[in-house]
Amino acid sequence: MSEDGIPCLWMRGGTSKGAYFLAADLPSESAARDDLLLRIMGSPDPNQIDGIGGADPLTSKVAILSPPSRDDADVDYLFLQVFVDQALVSDAQACGNILAGVAPAAIERGLVAAKGEETHVRIHMVNTGEISVATIQTPGGRVRYDGEAAIDGVPGTAAPVPLMFQGLAGSMCGVLLPTGNACDMVQGIACTLIDNGMPVVVMRASDFGLTGEESRDEIEAMPELKARIEAIRHEAGLMMGLGDVTEKSVPKMTLVSPPRSGGVISTRSLIPHRVHATIGVFAAVSVATACTLKGSPAAELAASPADGRFRVEHPTGAAEVLIAQDETGRVTGAGTLRTARKLMDGRVFPRS
Repeated sequence: MSEDGIPCLWMRGGTSKGAYFLAADLPSESAARDDLLLRIMGSPDPNQIDGIGGADPLTSKVAILSPPSRDDADVDYLFLQVFVDQALVSDAQACGNILAGVAPAAIERGLVAAKGEETHVRIHMVNTGEISVATIQTPGGRVRYDGEAAIDGVPGTAAPVPLMFQGLAGSMCGVLLPTGNACDMVQGIACTLIDNGMPVVVMRASDFGLTGEESRDEIEAMPELKARIEAIRHEAGLMMGLGDVTEKSVPKMTLVSPPRSGGVISTRSLIPHRVHATIGVFAAVSVATACTLKGSPAAELAASPADGRFRVEHPTGAAEVLIAQDETGRVTGAGTLRTARKLMDGRVFPRS
């Protein structure tokens, strides 16, 4: 199979890039599949020089698409994070950025038929069991990628990909707040342990002696800070029911500070060992939700929006999260706007 190459769509989804495959084109056994994906991406190697990975967690991602396994979905989507410098492939989380390319890829590959000017695609996120509904522009029965929508972290504009999520709370931990608290003390640091689509530990940047305006490179160059955050992550993982997270990519660790550019909150996110150039979609949803929780570190710093549109600031702009709340203030729904673009359609040849 691999000698003749493997059909692959290389796409930008949100602020990430990844390889989109049909499950039928990959080994069905997970160990053989993961070995193949490591060879395709060129891992383990910090430069991924002998593969298609981009030497960054944001560009070493995989989406595997298959016919739906449940009646309320049109396509199944399994996300896999291929580690850059480790021989590790993880399905421990979902990815909301790569999710933005799933519906276009499903239409391109014939798993979903285009219907009219817009096609609504119900995506079963296999990693977490939730359903997301993506709206794709399909004039003339073909996916339209050009448009006027802009998202921070991506140059230029593209067709909008609205994503609405169902049943996000407790995606991996079972409940929104695994400890039942809006704030827990973990190794002397006030933390919100939250899972509204992504397990995240939300902490004040100031509690680490930071302003919250530090660049990605500045934080990367602080090994003592990163070691302290990692120690908190290990303890928080146990508290969140995630077990030993040493080899897991969750929970994400997010430092928050007051907004600087008209948003609701400012963030610096570790994913979990590298500092994110932006912030993941589901992490942004979880952080925005934390902003609504009285007594949480995020709520103390957040500027509450009047219209339910939470702009979560990050190092290169802001991610817009739509939060719906009931009369008690409880979060009842979440959505976001992303874009996606097809970069390459062909066959990929893994190293032997």
